[in-house]
Amino acid sequence: MQIGGAKERAYVVENLAVLLGAGMDVLSAVSAVETQVRSVAMKQTLATIREELSNGAAIWRTLDAAKILPKRATYLVRLGEDSGRLAENLTLIAKQQEKDRLLTSKIRSAMVYPIFVLGLTIVVGLGVSWFILPRLSTVFGSLNVHLPAITKALIQFGAFLQDWGAIAVPATIVVIGGAIIVAFRRPGSRAALQGFALKIPAIRNVVLEVELTRFGFVLGTLLQAGLPVVEAVESLEQSSAIVQYKKLYARLRSDIEDGESFHASLRAYPKSNQLIPIPIQELIATGEQSGKLAEMLLRISVIYEQKTDQSTKNLSSILEPILLVIVWLGVLGVAVAIILPIYSLVGQFNP
Repeated sequence: MQIGGAKERAYVVENLAVLLGAGMDVLSAVSAVETQVRSVAMKQTLATIREELSNGAAIWRTLDAAKILPKRATYLVRLGEDSGRLAENLTLIAKQQEKDRLLTSKIRSAMVYPIFVLGLTIVVGLGVSWFILPRLSTVFGSLNVHLPAITKALIQFGAFLQDWGAIAVPATIVVIGGAIIVAFRRPGSRAALQGFALKIPAIRNVVLEVELTRFGFVLGTLLQAGLPVVEAVESLEQSSAIVQYKKLYARLRSDIEDGESFHASLRAYPKSNQLIPIPIQELIATGEQSGKLAEMLLRISVIYEQKTDQSTKNLSSILEPILLVIVWLGVLGVAVAIILPIYSLVGQFNP
């Protein structure tokens, strides 16, 4: 279990980097940060770290035991501690964490409006079915009018909600929520869902751009900081949440251990161009040949970060017409179910 929230852990790392960069020793820096954090759990964690440091423990071991940092960041702390670049590497870790938070927040902000509209539509639809349709069934029944199939289906659904809605609706929410959680926790189903999402053009573009931004920034910064290539690729594999990319990075790590180059490994991987476009693979090859792979990867990160900004802004605009069509179909179905019996009733009064 990681102690504290993501922002609080980032706050600890950022302040340690600033204090160490200003010339303060590690023990004093940890004590100073300990006085500033708010949560009791983080205070206790930093107190434990301070005590272990005073007993001569290495800072990377204490941070690793406290689970404040991911594994790739612990590598950087260890490397910085051994090379005397601890403050610089902590600053680099803080930048990586901030980049991950920004990428995640961009996707979440792009999905807020569509999810809100879809949720509001479901709530309004349930309200109409629960409270209005049963009353319409009473009205249409007293008029002795023939009801179309769509009207009968809606009225039966409303009657079911009136009798069992208090049990059926919460149970349905729990079942669907549980199914989603289980689906995303099981590797096989998560891979299938992510594979399906990658086939949707709008979502695929955003996922690809976010992953390439992470690919360039994480791998570029780790290589620039002096981390061995195999460990850098392993850290990249751990940082990714997309199963398809994790498999690619695992294959890349294995091939590099066997002496292959990045470019050769990517070309040998089946359908690698769907995950990393051919122009990006050529840029990686150019970086390898020129000995400037880290700089080229960071340049790729900058390019795709700009594309990610634009794509996440456009995602809401792309999903909005789809949501409007869904809402329109729902309103049309209810309107037709109500209007058809009225026309039938008017026809009975027509001589």
